[in-house]
Amino acid sequence: MSSLPRYVMSDASVPNYDAIFKELCDTSCYINSSYYYIRKQDKELQLCRIIYGTGKIFFHEIVDHKKHGISDDDIETAIYLDTGQLITPNHYVISPHIETKLRTLYDT
Repeated sequence: MSSLPRYVMSDASVPNYDAIFKELCDTSCYINSSYYYIRKQDKELQLCRIIYGTGKIFFHEIVDHKKHGISDDDIETAIYLDTGQLITPNHYVISPHIETKLRTLYDT
């Protein structure tokens, strides 16, 4: 059985998507109209994306990274290599390796 994408409409819930979005604007995480990052929630590592449109965040998606050719090791390595660009706790910039994989899929 294939899993469906998990979307979260942006609202006043935690985390503060506007703050995360502002941090991501200063990174190279913008790929195909989306800002990508990694979130650590409890012990789970999640590849996430924020789609921004019409002057506000349209929605937040938890991406099935394996369907994008990104392994669990790729995600763990990105956290290991993280330079602390995002100040929001438990949020990390994607690695250059993950960026390359996503750009190969979407920037054509």
